[in-house]
Amino acid sequence: MKVVFMGTPDFAKDSLEAIYNANHEILAVVTNQDKPKGRGMKMIPTPVKEFALEKSLKIFQPEKVRNNNDFINSIKQLNPDIICVVAYGKILPKEILEIPKLGCINVHASLLPKYRGAAPIQWAILNGDKVTGITTMYMDEGMDTGDMILKEEVEINDNETTGELWDRLSKIGGKLLVETLEQIQNGTAPREKQNENFTIAPMLNKEMAKIDWANKSAIEIKNLVRGLNPIMGAYSYLGDKKLKFWKVDVTNFFDITIGTDINKIKNGTVIISNEKDGLYIKAKDGIIKVLEIQGENAKRMSILEYLRGNKIKEYSVFE
Repeated sequence: MKVVFMGTPDFAKDSLEAIYNANHEILAVVTNQDKPKGRGMKMIPTPVKEFALEKSLKIFQPEKVRNNNDFINSIKQLNPDIICVVAYGKILPKEILEIPKLGCINVHASLLPKYRGAAPIQWAILNGDKVTGITTMYMDEGMDTGDMILKEEVEINDNETTGELWDRLSKIGGKLLVETLEQIQNGTAPREKQNENFTIAPMLNKEMAKIDWANKSAIEIKNLVRGLNPIMGAYSYLGDKKLKFWKVDVTNFFDITIGTDINKIKNGTVIISNEKDGLYIKAKDGIIKVLEIQGENAKRMSILEYLRGNKIKEYSVFE
């Protein structure tokens, strides 16, 4: 089919590559504008643009799509059979949705109607879900509210991070998009309306990254660390030092031997800290075993490597 593809991050790049390899005619690629990055603030193209350049595909990078008549007319002139949208980052207006004769379809990284919105992978991890997946759907003017086409369910590993699940789902998304296009082309694609039992997955914010030792359970803290890896990292303060936590696990109270009643110790207190055993911190209903950490202006490292060069005193308290 003749396809216009719209997407931005590496998650979308895998879908673009999949339909390219499936020999669909990609009329154009639409992606976000280049952004400055690094100390030199060099302009960096999106992963989707990088792939499009590599394959000599036509590229559009509009600052906005709504009320952008020049861009909308350019897409109309291409006369695509279908528009594929994967993590593009902009809401499409009705004028664009109505251009292709077979409609606009989207690859969404959840089992809709659960987790409509910008961060479905992150929230599945943050909430400690055991299952998630990919849904392809026909797009309408709502946010991820269109009729569903195909789904593929995947299990989430107990220690899997957002980054690891992202990579897995991006490959599945590309495969499912190819299957969806094939079924639409053959006239065999199902079309199922979403029910009203939906949840929202809003964008993450920096405020949520601070660990709440007083009120969150050990499992909730672990899920926060997993969910924010590698996006921003969960953090806590030890005195005036800000430490980021990249990997942790949970240990029960009875697995740790200390010389006092652990239930009388304040949450966030360091129970064990040494180069041999590592770092253990009391949480509300368990103990956090730290596996990977990052000091200020330092690199990520294993906890044993960190403790060889940095002292964390036992019974000091993370805030």
